[in-house]
Amino acid sequence: MIETERLILRGWRDEDHAPFAAMGRSAAVMEHLGDPMDDDQVAAAIARTRGFQASHGYTFWAIERRADGAFLGFCGLKPGTVGPIKGEVEIGWRLREDAWGQGYAREAAQASLDWGWANLDTPKIMAITTPANTASWGLMIRLGMTRRPDLDFGHPQFQPGDRLYEHITYEIARP
Repeated sequence: MIETERLILRGWRDEDHAPFAAMGRSAAVMEHLGDPMDDDQVAAAIARTRGFQASHGYTFWAIERRADGAFLGFCGLKPGTVGPIKGEVEIGWRLREDAWGQGYAREAAQASLDWGWANLDTPKIMAITTPANTASWGLMIRLGMTRRPDLDFGHPQFQPGDRLYEHITYEIARP
């Protein structure tokens, strides 16, 4: 568990399924990620995150707001699985729409980076997104990450020509 001033990053609980499913059905939340998620996809995503925690000791942790215990989304680190980040440590985040613009993603991401540098023997941490996801890559820049255009790639989950096919890559070196 990682605690910040306003947040708790923690392992996933069964009761996270419903609010995560609501996020996965939000067109705004899923705009740069893919089609809305059904309950089976939500369950599979939670199982994957739990699997990363069990096998690697880190994952995209659930974000809980300290003030009221509300589930806000996820943030954390996991082994990269696609393109140039495969086998590298990846940072990622996804928050419910009403939590946007309040600094929660930055707070959680910085705490995740700090945890990674303190606990993992990795020379860098990487992130990917679509070029249109300006909020996401803007946060990558604010975190001190550097764009790596030489590592941009076509995401294998999407077909060439799909608006989500092209992905850009950022990285940050160990301080």
